[in-house]
Amino acid sequence: MDRGTERDVPPGRGAGGRAVAADVPAGRVPLAVVVVDHDGLVSHWSRGARRLLGRAKEEAIGRPAADLLPVAGALPDEADGAPYRPHGGYDGLGPPLESSLDGRLSYPAAGRARLAVPERDRVDVLWWAYPLVGPGRERLLVLAADADGLRHGAGHEDADASREAGRFGIAPAFALHTDFPGAEELARRLPEILPSMSVGESARIVAQVLELGYPVLEFSQNDRVPVTPDWGVPRRAGRRARRERAARAAAQGLPFPEEPADDEGEDLEYAAVRERLEFLNEVSGRIGTSLDLARTIVEVSRAVVPRFTDVACTYLREQVVAGEGFPEGVPGTTTMWHRVALEHTDEPGRWDDVVPVGEAMPFPVDTPFFQCMTSGDPVLVPRITEEMGHAIASQFEKRDLRPMITNRSMLVVPLKARNVVLGFMALLRHPERAEFNDMDRVTGAELAARAGLVLDNARMYTYQESVAETLQDSMLPSIPARMTGCDIATRYLPGTLLGRVGGDWFDSVKLPGARTALVVGDVMGHGLNSAAMMGQLRTAVQTMAALDLPPAQLLRNLDDLAQRLGDSYLATCLYAVYDPIASEVRLANAGHIPPVLVRAADGRSELLDLPTGAPIGVGGVPFEAVRVPVRPGDRLVMCTDGLVEVRGEDIGVGLATLCASAAHPAASMDDACDAIIRALNTRGGRKDDVALLMARLNGIEPDDVAEWRLARDPAEVGRARVVVREQLHEWGLARLTDPTELMVSELATNAVRHSRGRPVELRLVRGDTLLCEVDDDDHDLPTLLSAGPADESGRGLRVVSTLAREWGASRTNTGKTVWFELTLPRR
Repeated sequence: MDRGTERDVPPGRGAGGRAVAADVPAGRVPLAVVVVDHDGLVSHWSRGARRLLGRAKEEAIGRPAADLLPVAGALPDEADGAPYRPHGGYDGLGPPLESSLDGRLSYPAAGRARLAVPERDRVDVLWWAYPLVGPGRERLLVLAADADGLRHGAGHEDADASREAGRFGIAPAFALHTDFPGAEELARRLPEILPSMSVGESARIVAQVLELGYPVLEFSQNDRVPVTPDWGVPRRAGRRARRERAARAAAQGLPFPEEPADDEGEDLEYAAVRERLEFLNEVSGRIGTSLDLARTIVEVSRAVVPRFTDVACTYLREQVVAGEGFPEGVPGTTTMWHRVALEHTDEPGRWDDVVPVGEAMPFPVDTPFFQCMTSGDPVLVPRITEEMGHAIASQFEKRDLRPMITNRSMLVVPLKARNVVLGFMALLRHPERAEFNDMDRVTGAELAARAGLVLDNARMYTYQESVAETLQDSMLPSIPARMTGCDIATRYLPGTLLGRVGGDWFDSVKLPGARTALVVGDVMGHGLNSAAMMGQLRTAVQTMAALDLPPAQLLRNLDDLAQRLGDSYLATCLYAVYDPIASEVRLANAGHIPPVLVRAADGRSELLDLPTGAPIGVGGVPFEAVRVPVRPGDRLVMCTDGLVEVRGEDIGVGLATLCASAAHPAASMDDACDAIIRALNTRGGRKDDVALLMARLNGIEPDDVAEWRLARDPAEVGRARVVVREQLHEWGLARLTDPTELMVSELATNAVRHSRGRPVELRLVRGDTLLCEVDDDDHDLPTLLSAGPADESGRGLRVVSTLAREWGASRTNTGKTVWFELTLPRR
């Protein structure tokens, strides 16, 4: 078909002064273009409007559109199946023409009307009305064409052209000419009707529409505007109905057209079916653009409003919303349905308070919703009666829903997947819009079937993501923000492209002597297998750290364990032990990226030069430990390579950025971690998960540590009580004297009794808590016993367990350490 030209080709005149298409080139449709503002006044009147409707532009601008497009009597009835057939006393899709011109139309409408035209008596026109949304005053675009000219004058080719407009899309762009104020704004807003068309393209290909009044049938566009006046075209109702309508027309003195040929009805039926198929195809392309459940729900609702319905309310089962497994069984009266989306064309806020999104409710047996969700089939209610409206509204406590639903047409469609109802959509049309019919029921069912599959895919992804996140969170430790002599902050970021489950981890372990073990590791690979391997290695590190193994020995043992678990996985690990009393960190590395040490004295940061070592799982490679002196306030930053490594970029760039961002001053440890994440996570291209651990090494002052050696003499237990009492008074902790003396007495007694020759060591450390440790050279750990009334022993640890805030025992290289903590009194 022709795109149209810049020539002004006036239409010919037929009998009675009516325009015909005999002089119009094939593929051209003479078209009147009228723009109406929000007050119902005409703001644009094209030359085509002047020719068709008999009024000059100067006479039309600023006048009410209803006065310039006056409906003059009823249309003559036509046979069912003829193009633009009558429907219920009015011919079209949506409200009649006279009620569509007030500027408040909220969805596209189309139809046929008989207008009174100066000097031409009456003209039958085909009209289309499209609402305009935006900040300007224009609210409605009205297109009109001579119906008789299309049908009789243009011939079969032009009749096909008018129907083909529904397929290829009428593209009424606005020419940017000086005699039409606001034309540029209208050209910008046209893509709101045809979203895939740019403003420049729309203005270029159909600039003639405002100037000449001719439309362009644009082949390159896929967007449609409704041309057929109703969604469904039922088969012809029979000759009796036609005779009855002909008799009514004759009684009113109105002409009635002859019965059309069968092929016209068949063509219109074909066009309607094709239009529905294209609609379903468009909807399928608009939904399911992501696997995000919330976004998919919104896409499904917006795909049908206002094209297919005026209100779309979506409900999902509780299990689907909660991200749980696939719901089982047929829904019942106790099944909770969550309202997850609501789209409508009514005035903003009208539905929000009455049916808010997020509300959950059951539905009783005697409602269309229950029938839909139990049968799994669409339920059509041509018109909601007052009785049904009252029954539906009764489910909404203290909210009167009746004025919003009564006399509307309703279609309830199930959202199913694998023969299980996941939810349903309640669709409502305005009273003045055509009722839902059987063809709409079929269309709605197909639409719901496609939407159900998309929602189920999103549900499964959400469920699997939730399971993965739960698994990952369960494997990551909950590290206290304060350990003895240091503050700790951590961050974990899942892989952005490869799922939430990975093999990165961090950990901290309390060690004897007020020390703290800090660990960061990374199992190579992703997925559940890597996460499972990470869980095993993390547990092994905690167990071996509790044995107080030196860093190099711990990594060697971990490497041996990985060899026994299998040779399918490799892992890197960085293990550090901070001694706040000795002010040093001992580190060993197994193929991991080096840590960053930020000096408190001058704010300088540096990558620690450590022996790299081989990854865990290689086997047969020695590991070395390095001692690094530190000062109070220094910060140690340990992370996995996912934070600094980006595909296509040298890792040195990431390490340099890590050093620079770690040295940036921050108000808190959390702020410091966030600054590092922001600096390194905005470069793009990250696929790996990230584990970050930062420790501020506060140290412990020498005045806060007291140590004594006790000989293997029971009399030393009494001396232990004395020195502890004196030290607590010196520290101003006299309130802790009694419980501390009692517990020290029990631990010292056991140590002196079981020591094999080496002196017993007693240590008090004042930090965030009062820590007491007793060391001896016996490797057997004490156990908590249940002592009977006649037993002379077994009560010591029971006393410690009762009085202490926390207590424990661990093996050391030379024996064991038994310790307890007490909470410091508030000052």
